[in-house]
This record gives sequence, C-alpha cells and structure tokens, in this order.
Amino acid sequence: MSSQLVCRPERDLPVAVLQVRGRLDSLTVNALRTAVRRCLAPQPEALIVDLAGTKVAEPDALDIIPDLMGETAEWPNVPVILCGAGEQQISHPHVAYADSVAGAMTDIADEPEPRRIRVRLQPVPDACRQVRQLVVQACASWQASEAASTASLVATELVANVVRHAHTTMEFTLGLRDNRICLTVRDGSRLLPRPADPSLTESGGRGLRLVRALTQSWGVHPYADGKVVWTHLGVA
Repeated sequence: MSSQLVCRPERDLPVAVLQVRGRLDSLTVNALRTAVRRCLAPQPEALIVDLAGTKVAEPDALDIIPDLMGETAEWPNVPVILCGAGEQQISHPHVAYADSVAGAMTDIADEPEPRRIRVRLQPVPDACRQVRQLVVQACASWQASEAASTASLVATELVANVVRHAHTTMEFTLGLRDNRICLTVRDGSRLLPRPADPSLTESGGRGLRLVRALTQSWGVHPYADGKVVWTHLGVA
C-alpha cells in the first residue's frame, strides 16, 4: 500500500482543528509534524487532531506527538487532543483523547476562559504606544500590576524591532498562564533578530539584550511566512 497523508487545517482560532487523512507511517510522519507545528504557531487555546480517517500503520509514528510537546513546552505550550485514534494511545500530560471533534469542542468549552489578548498592529511608531497601553491595562485587570512596568518595556522592544527591521503587519499576543506572562509578536519577515553589541557611544542596538535581561526565557521560531518572537516573565 502506498504511503500518502493529507493534513488539512479546518480552523485556527481560538481552537485549532487539523484533519488528517491517509496512512501514517515512517514515510508520512514528517508531514504530520510540519502540519502540527504550523497549527501551533498562532497559539490556539488547544489543537484538535482528527485521526478518524487515518490508518496508523506503524504505532511508533504517533510518538511524533509527545516529541512535539517536548519541543514546544516552553512556547506555545498548547494542549493537543487526538480524536479517532482508537487503541493507538500515548501517555503524555498535555495529550488528551476524545471520540469526536464535536466531543472535544464540548470538553474545551467547559474549561475556564483563558487570559489572552490578541491585536494586529501596523509597523508604525505609534504601535509601541498602543502596545504599552494594552499591557498596562491587561496587567491591571489580571491583578498583575507589579509586572506591568517590565512587561510593557519588553513588549515595546519586541514591537519596535518589527517597526525598525521587519516593516510588516504584526500580531501581538499577551497571555497569562501558570503565573507567567507571555508576550509574543508574529511578523511577516524571516529575518531573524540577533542581539547586537553596540559601542558606548551608540544610542540603539540594545533592545534584545534588554529583553534577555528582563525575561525568564525568550526564543524565536521561523515559519514559511515569517517568524514568531516570544518571551516569558514571572509574576510575583
């Protein structure tokens, strides 16, 4: 039997659904890996993988899911729900199972509303002011005002980097989970940021060094249509 796998995203936000059809084996597992990573990029609240029309020819092929959970544990840290997997189940704290997509959606609807805000911004200087205001207001509403100053400074640097270098529309995401504030900027440029080493007389070039100094962790993920820069800050 020939190996063929079709992975089709059905929706992306707030919950992503990926429909998988065909034969899952060692030859097609990379197609599933690529599709899952692409679905995780927008930071959905959860990813539902519909395997109802999939023949899992090699049980080890499903190990790609816990592997991806390990790779994406820092960011975007999105739970995955497998539907129609039958007896082919794996054990992982961030992987759940459901009989159908409808059942999985019902289970997700019963979960508490996540604390997350998304906005699209144009690559103009005023975007920095907008994002500072948004962060301060969100931190106040989430009873995390003690982190507002640092979070707004980091957000400003991330957005300013897009304004100065990427020159594309960006999506800014602010979330609070597990007592950590996550700041994410996704833009349409594949030019990866890298910390500069400016001289004492230069006025700029220290943005990413500042981000690195003020956050618990940060990273960059390139994608076919651009990149994502993310950071985590602890909330006292």
